[in-house]
Amino acid sequence: MSQKRKRREDETEMEIVWQTPANPPERRDYIFRDGVRYVKPYYFEFICHVKNRWAGKTIVDLFAEEFKGRPYDYYVSAVKSGRIQVDGEVVPVSYIVQPSQKISHFLHRHEPPVRAWEVSILQQEPEVLTVCKPATVPVHPCGQYRKNTVVGILQAEHGLASLFPIHRLDRLVSGLLILARSASKADQFRQQIEAGMVQKLYVAKVIGIFPEEEVVVNANVNYNAREGRSTVEVEPVGNTVVPLKGKAASTKFMRIRTNGTHSTVLCKPITGRTHQIRVHLQYTGHPIANDLLYLSEVVTDRFTKGLGVDRAAAKSAHSLASARVEASPAGYEDNSKEAFSIDPMCTNCPNLAPQGYDGHEDGLWLHCVRYTGPDWTYECPYPDWALLD
Repeated sequence: MSQKRKRREDETEMEIVWQTPANPPERRDYIFRDGVRYVKPYYFEFICHVKNRWAGKTIVDLFAEEFKGRPYDYYVSAVKSGRIQVDGEVVPVSYIVQPSQKISHFLHRHEPPVRAWEVSILQQEPEVLTVCKPATVPVHPCGQYRKNTVVGILQAEHGLASLFPIHRLDRLVSGLLILARSASKADQFRQQIEAGMVQKLYVAKVIGIFPEEEVVVNANVNYNAREGRSTVEVEPVGNTVVPLKGKAASTKFMRIRTNGTHSTVLCKPITGRTHQIRVHLQYTGHPIANDLLYLSEVVTDRFTKGLGVDRAAAKSAHSLASARVEASPAGYEDNSKEAFSIDPMCTNCPNLAPQGYDGHEDGLWLHCVRYTGPDWTYECPYPDWALLD
């Protein structure tokens, strides 16, 4: 029997259960291995609509040119088997797509892994939930993440649903996360934030001896979505007039302590631009000590030769990573040998993680410690790496 024929027969015999957002994450959806949290692969319908620039292409060429993560032969097989459909119909590989048509890609989804650090509940009130978000875990479903998110984990492990994050933390940032338990409460928080009535406080571990006096950075932040990083812009000295592309941004910094090599610094962002704290610390000459994206050229070169985020964290006796990396959430048994369904057409199987993810990423030394509003304050404990012993 040919390999292709066997694969088709295996797929026909498979019991495929398509998951939608209506399928909530459950405890059994996770697999823990070596301090890493994986999600068992599952079937999911990805939907997009034909853009004008896609019109006139064959369905296979469209996917091969626009979604390069899989080989051409996969898309041919996916169209023939009905895993790629147009307006809910199976079409031939020569089908020409038209603007605004709905395209469905029924996929064996492998979510990226995250560290198996616990999402610990800090306060649980009738209208508000606060948690300590671990680094590497995104707040809510985005991109390839759905179950491996703070919202998904809280639902799976604590039965907490209908949660509305009222602010965001970057995936690699840890610390306080406030979630409203109703849409109306979330709107109340957001109105206070937009009105400038909420103060935020972070702590960071930076390179070098940070100045003892308060440092205030007023410098525009220009975020480049294509590169995924921000740059700082300042008004030029003299009579030259150069229009600034970035948005006005302001951050206050105050040193807590230093050991001569690193410093821990309190960070008070007055505005909320993308990567604002990270790029403003870089601007001061004291970037976050394991932030590859914003380290100086000299430090970046040193880190790329073996002292990246994970190794730098491992070398610190007080890093949050080294303190927790081997621990799985309380109450879980080792299920590293637990099996999951292998899809014969999947380009990620038999691996748990999707291609390009090894599960060994650690977080930034940047941690949210406090949010304060007109009549409320929520706090999160400092991370171990902030001690600098």
